[in-house]
Amino acid sequence: MMNIPKQKLIMIIVSIVAAVSVGGAVIYNVTKPEEKVEKTVEKTVNEHEGEMRSFLTGEWVDEEVGTKRPVAIMTENIPAAMPQYGLSKAGVIYECPMEGGLTRLMPIYEDYSGLDKIGNVRSCRPYFAYFAAEFDAIYVHYGQSRYAEPLLNNGLVNNISGLDGAVNKSFFRSNDRKAPHNAYTSEEGIKSGIEKKGYNDTYAEDFTGHYKFADENSLNTLSDGSACEVVKLYYPSNKPSFVYDKESKTYKRYQYNDAQKDAVNDAQLEVTNIILQNVTGGTYDCPEGYLDLNVSGSGSGKFITQGKIIDITWTKGEDGITHYYDLNNNEIQLNPGKTWVSVIQEQSADKNVFYDTVENYEASK
Repeated sequence: MMNIPKQKLIMIIVSIVAAVSVGGAVIYNVTKPEEKVEKTVEKTVNEHEGEMRSFLTGEWVDEEVGTKRPVAIMTENIPAAMPQYGLSKAGVIYECPMEGGLTRLMPIYEDYSGLDKIGNVRSCRPYFAYFAAEFDAIYVHYGQSRYAEPLLNNGLVNNISGLDGAVNKSFFRSNDRKAPHNAYTSEEGIKSGIEKKGYNDTYAEDFTGHYKFADENSLNTLSDGSACEVVKLYYPSNKPSFVYDKESKTYKRYQYNDAQKDAVNDAQLEVTNIILQNVTGGTYDCPEGYLDLNVSGSGSGKFITQGKIIDITWTKGEDGITHYYDLNNNEIQLNPGKTWVSVIQEQSADKNVFYDTVENYEASK
């Protein structure tokens, strides 16, 4: 064995240890970030595995939910029928005027699982049937006006009616309210009706959705819009309003001088987007005074989200879907979340009132 002086041996050992340490550090610095990058990529890829963007809300939902055709349920909106059951689970809610200055609601559900009481359920009007068809929805109602009957019979929209004896298990009446305000449906009732009528329960292959949505990481802030934290609509009976909640970035719903709540969970209704769609029309020549609202063609309106408001136009296209545009003719992008569409008779549109802040609204009372 070669004799190496002790001092030199110590220096050699120190050099070897230092080299190993430096090499280890180099290896660490080279490989560690790569491992992190690989893990980050893997997480991004798998984040929404088994999910899709909802056609109703633009939010991520299970594919099993997102591929199912929604149901649109005709719901009464008067004190005798309130609070309604299940409204907080709807992805989209339409509100339209009725005869007598009343309004009626049509919540559209993609996920109604677990609901054993939905509604109440009331009769169809033609314009609601047109809106339901735009979403490839199955329309649930309890009877219809004489003017809606031809639309339902000609296949405009798949529908389940409480007057159809073939689907009598789809509806039930409660004992806590008087007829006709006490007819309801449920998850099992809807499924039973779909099966009895032989309807397809998944979207048509060529259905690409109704709305356009902004990405959740790049919300539509309506940068060119005006501040709007309170919306008061001119419906003479229920006098509804929406008040912006800055924390949740949603508009909370009020009517009949109180918060509008869901009887299922006592939750106040709140939405991310509000669309006001102004329409022309009058009444049919009949004793009942049924409204004849023109929801085809084109018109004006408002889009409200993120505490802002802009003017819009709308057109019902050849695809049978109503499209909404800003004044630069760009189709508007809704923010992911729930949407409320209020159909306004054109002669009443200038009677709606908008407040830039909640404080100014409170001061106006």
